[in-house]
Amino acid sequence: MPESRVRKAAAEKKKLNTQAQVAEKRAERTRTVAAPGSRQWVVPTFVTVGLLGVLWLVVYYITASTAITVPVMTALGGWNVLIGMGGMGLAFVLATLWK
Repeated sequence: MPESRVRKAAAEKKKLNTQAQVAEKRAERTRTVAAPGSRQWVVPTFVTVGLLGVLWLVVYYITASTAITVPVMTALGGWNVLIGMGGMGLAFVLATLWK
């Protein structure tokens, strides 16, 4: 039995529509999101910054208690605590970047 033109056109339209959807789904699967750069620098950086912060505080407390003068540290006074804690805080922030 012959098909009507309207039914034939609808069937072709549906066929084209499904082919377009299949092609679009294929394209979505093949699209890749660019991965962020390598994060190998994070671990050595946050360990180093954290250790420098701790070392800064240790040196400050030892020199302050023994009355040894270190030119820059002595001039900074109480700001040394902020510098040491800031280094450790920065190390924590850097640690959150690690994947």
